[in-house]
Amino acid sequence: MSEIEKLKLLQNEREALKARTKERVKETEKKAEDHTETVCPECGGRQLVHDYERAELVCQSCGLVIDDDFIDRGPEWRAFDHDQRMKRSRVGAPMTFTIHDKGLSTMIDWRNRDSYGRAISSKNRAQLYRLRKWQRRIRVSNATERNLAFALSELDRMASALGLPRNVRETAAVVYRDAVDKNLIRGRSIEGVAAAALYAACRQCSVPRTLDEIAEVSRVSRKEIGRTYRFISRELGLKLLPTSPIDYVPRFCSGLTLKGEVQSRAVEILRQAGERELTSGRGPTGVAAAAIYISSILGGERRTQREVAEVAGVTEVTIRNRYKELAEKLDIEIIL
Repeated sequence: MSEIEKLKLLQNEREALKARTKERVKETEKKAEDHTETVCPECGGRQLVHDYERAELVCQSCGLVIDDDFIDRGPEWRAFDHDQRMKRSRVGAPMTFTIHDKGLSTMIDWRNRDSYGRAISSKNRAQLYRLRKWQRRIRVSNATERNLAFALSELDRMASALGLPRNVRETAAVVYRDAVDKNLIRGRSIEGVAAAALYAACRQCSVPRTLDEIAEVSRVSRKEIGRTYRFISRELGLKLLPTSPIDYVPRFCSGLTLKGEVQSRAVEILRQAGERELTSGRGPTGVAAAAIYISSILGGERRTQREVAEVAGVTEVTIRNRYKELAEKLDIEIIL
């Protein structure tokens, strides 16, 4: 069998694996929907708890055992560190949306060793090199996959530069894939749509980043990111609430090395300001920065307006105006 035939066979196996995985995902989603519709026949409650020690499904409201002897689909072994978990696991990496083929393709390892850890001979090494080269070529089969491969790598680069967690990257990849499926990329730059998808994912996951921060790590302007974000959010029906100033407090306090008491007091100030509608119509970063400035003074860990402004990415004038409004409306006495 020639190398080309081997690679074609490998590609066919990959397509079959993708099809089987899609069927399993659909079955899992259907089971999840059926489970969410389950209610307690006694009290009609929906707060159902799985007791894995007794293999029972229990209603948390009335204590009725709805189901028993169900199968625990978790591993039968325990691991106490990462090395043990990797050694005892018998499956590959999980499916991820951050790779254009969702991580389902077969990869030829870069190490020149066989499954037993023995070195591969020079003759077989040349054949392995050719297989790796053809694997890289056939992994991206059409224009759509080529688009996804470039865009998802760009997403990963921007997310790494911003220090965003894994769930934000997965959400951004899903948003971008939806935009590709609805043909929203035509006539727009890939970098602009990727940056807009990342901004939308940050807001969906309550890990807010401003448009200026996204623009700093991307290759497009702030204006284009905002315009593209509004377009894809309208076309995809993304229902995103306005960003709350409270979401910015932990990150700003961490950048200013403030204690937890100062952070809690700033959150309480913002909560009171929200109840009195003092935050509506104002930039969330400016209001959050003003609340942190007030809280740092009250907590005895004063930070200057310049320090807070540099961390929050706003001007000192904005902090000065916002903190005066908050102090006046909330009757907070500040001793400068």
